Amino acid sequence: MQGIVLGVAYVLFQAAKALSRTSNTPVITHRVYFDIAYAGKELGRVEMGLYGVDVPTTVENFYELTISEDPTMGYLESIFYHVNPGSDIYGGDFIKGDGTGGKSIFGESFPRENFQLKHDRGGLLSMIKRGDGTNDSQFCISIKKNKKLDGKNVVFGEVLNGMNVVEYISKVPIDRRGKPLNEVKIVSCGELETVPIKQEEALRMHEKLEEEVKDREESFNHDEL
Repeated sequence: MQGIVLGVAYVLFQAAKALSRTSNTPVITHRVYFDIAYAGKELGRVEMGLYGVDVPTTVENFYELTISEDPTMGYLESIFYHVNPGSDIYGGDFIKGDGTGGKSIFGESFPRENFQLKHDRGGLLSMIKRGDGTNDSQFCISIKKNKKLDGKNVVFGEVLNGMNVVEYISKVPIDRRGKPLNEVKIVSCGELETVPIKQEEALRMHEKLEEEVKDREESFNHDEL
């Protein structure tokens, strides 16, 4: 009897862990930052946590572009080119600076990874969908919950500190197209601390969770029979 109880407990534990992948409380594997200036004056720092287990490829792209010291292939000295007041702010176009450019570390672009994580609160980071349905370097930071982006943008991180800076940017004067009248620039960016989980380990964890979800589904289907 004890063995049966322990076995059931183990199955429930594994199922709960697998199900956690579909919640918006994922593991943070990377911590990075943007130091931002507005109209040439220091505005503040935004610290971000990235979800390298749930979306390892997307996180690898954003992480590498954040730690890059080359403004032609990274976020350093790029601008936030578009603001939806009270909703979200757009950045990441270090090619043209207007939302028509962008490039990933994998080439011009890469496929959207998955839509497991939802835009269910403010302070989330997500990759902006290109016209061809792929991702490059462009991203947005949400101010509030936005279900309209679910299934379009890939959520890959969250703001840990500096949400006041993000909210300030969302309220700056803009032109009729949503471009800030004064430049909002990333003047410094990089890694906050040593990555606690290596990319290879994150990929293994991701694959393991995928297998657990599959096993759980097969187990449930078997039980129904």
